[in-house]
Amino acid sequence: MDRLLGPEDLKELAPAGFHIALRIGFAFPLEEENAFPEAWITHYSQQRFMLYDPVIRWVYQNTGYIRWSEIAMDDPRRIVAQAQTFGLRYGAAISYVGDGAQSLRSFGSFARNDRDFTDLEMRLLSAFISRRHAETAPPSNLTSAELEVLVMIKDGKRIKQIAHELEVSEGAIKQRLKNAKLKLSAKTGPQAAALASQFGLI
Repeated sequence: MDRLLGPEDLKELAPAGFHIALRIGFAFPLEEENAFPEAWITHYSQQRFMLYDPVIRWVYQNTGYIRWSEIAMDDPRRIVAQAQTFGLRYGAAISYVGDGAQSLRSFGSFARNDRDFTDLEMRLLSAFISRRHAETAPPSNLTSAELEVLVMIKDGKRIKQIAHELEVSEGAIKQRLKNAKLKLSAKTGPQAAALASQFGLI
């Protein structure tokens, strides 16, 4: 493969499934996709494997990439062995931590049932996770006036009320909101406010 991986390439590269979590904050990722087999997801959840999973422990304690078979952590619940019975025979774990004050973590866990991942595939998956981490970064160019409007929208206030409280025209508020929506790639004011809140901007 001589190009950057896209989301459409993941099913080909990890035909047994994958799980991606981007920009994990205090408890939850900003974006998550779990494309592992439904039967494995159900079994994994019912058995409460997450706290004991050596793959998950590895991605939270390390950065870089590793094959599941190379993870030297205890697996008393035999989670990796059980995964194999669901067709997840070979796997790759990718962990990335961004720069800056927040230093949020993103990770990916990818599986095949036919062979192990090659070194090139591991590097491609690692580049994919780091690129998706960067792509989901919050915008840094929102003005204080735009953020002020988003806080008020989040509080359920209408444009007319916001304009009155800030002592500016409704047109000025609409323009600030339009700019904020554009910067946040949001379709509506409430969606922009929710995104800003999710990013920790307001």
